[in-house]
Amino acid sequence: MKLALQYEMQRPELDDHLVIKETMEQCILADQAGFNYVWFVEHHFLTGFSASPCPDVFYGALSQRTKNIRLGLGVVILPYHHPVRVAERVAMLDHLSEGRVDFGTGRSAPYELTGMGLDPRDSREMWEESLSMVPDIWSTDWYAHEGKYWQVPERQILPKPFQKDHPPIWVAALQPATYEIAASKGIGVLSFGSSAPDSLAPYVKKYKEDIKKATPVGKEINNQWASSTLGVCLKDGKKARNMGAESLKNFFGPDRPYVQGQKDIYAQLLEKWGGVPDHLRQNFSRYIDGDDESEFDNALDFSGGEAIAHKVWEDLDSDTLCERGVVIAGDPDDCIRALKKHEETGIDQMMVMMQTETVPHAEVMESIELWGKYIIPEFNK
Repeated sequence: MKLALQYEMQRPELDDHLVIKETMEQCILADQAGFNYVWFVEHHFLTGFSASPCPDVFYGALSQRTKNIRLGLGVVILPYHHPVRVAERVAMLDHLSEGRVDFGTGRSAPYELTGMGLDPRDSREMWEESLSMVPDIWSTDWYAHEGKYWQVPERQILPKPFQKDHPPIWVAALQPATYEIAASKGIGVLSFGSSAPDSLAPYVKKYKEDIKKATPVGKEINNQWASSTLGVCLKDGKKARNMGAESLKNFFGPDRPYVQGQKDIYAQLLEKWGGVPDHLRQNFSRYIDGDDESEFDNALDFSGGEAIAHKVWEDLDSDTLCERGVVIAGDPDDCIRALKKHEETGIDQMMVMMQTETVPHAEVMESIELWGKYIIPEFNK
């Protein structure tokens, strides 16, 4: 299983220069520590949450300061960009990094799409049209296209990627429907969000079977699954577990970008995070009539259930979250145990977000160093 860092580039006190400087230091150290990948999002308008609007520009600099770590675009929001420009910029970065680029794709959320003047209802078709174009641009000497959203008269489009054929292609996925689309198109899954390993295992297995029947959009099938979560590793395991849990809950707190506007989001998160632990069933039994455990589960599905789910979610303790592998946090041994639970599901890569609003730069650097010394060697045997 490959190990990766994931970045939103969350801003400490809205200081753009500081977060860019600290992020660069962390990524350079990650390369030295032996991380296999680093993944950066593309977000716009999310003040205070993400300062990563142009990861390819950041990677242009990072490519010259690192040697081995792969540079994952996680993801390029295809509806925002002309496919010719996507093909050119990704290929250029592939040359600068001497073939270390992975090409993740996605279509964003309504708040950001409307800010770009796009109708969210068009985003799926735009993503699919662009996704069909970019690999063809890379593999065709003279290229032309007449589509619904983009038209390209016959032109020679350079450079072509440094990697043979082209960089591996992925898609951001939060729902099972996207896992199925990824398998049908022969592209990798970037399973963003945080889940207990057991809750993802059936989807990983199905994806691995379905992709055998793919009609690939690129030259080759990329049959990899990458899962993600938040976490931090410190010598003080208790401090790290508490910090990791705080980071996770802040990231998925009310009105945050990944939960805003979603129906029954906390009931969904509880399910993804392994359900309601027994000690909280007892604490929250007052919210339902009777003592039957099934009545508690049913209560989450009816009117007022989301409020109950939110209360239970708030009370999930750090030890439960870490023990289930929802968070990869604690001392090195804690993190290795959690990572092995994810590895058992059959995933190919684990992405961990260490840098958040609630985790200071010094702790991120300590965490990266400890991963390099103790954790990465455990998975590179």
